[in-house]
Amino acid sequence: MSELVEIVDSLENKISKLLHKLELTQRSREDLKKEFDQLNKAYEDAQRTAAEWEEKYNSLKMANSMLGSETNKTEAKLKINALIREIDHCIVQLSE
Repeated sequence: MSELVEIVDSLENKISKLLHKLELTQRSREDLKKEFDQLNKAYEDAQRTAAEWEEKYNSLKMANSMLGSETNKTEAKLKINALIREIDHCIVQLSE
């Protein structure tokens, strides 16, 4: 009979330890999820900032090419032609 009591006590002790580990693991998981969410938000902010800077860079490059920079004149002409085609397309749609 005492062996049975010892076995039950041992099982209770092991279950208690497992429950404690489970609680610690759940807390750790929640902390990691919060950290992941923060890092994901920071990544999205960085992506948005990079896209804004790229747009500013392209605008500056276009402005420089329009000021007479020989290296970007062809690119500026192509961009202007593309803009004219877009405007013509819009005019055609408006007139229909």
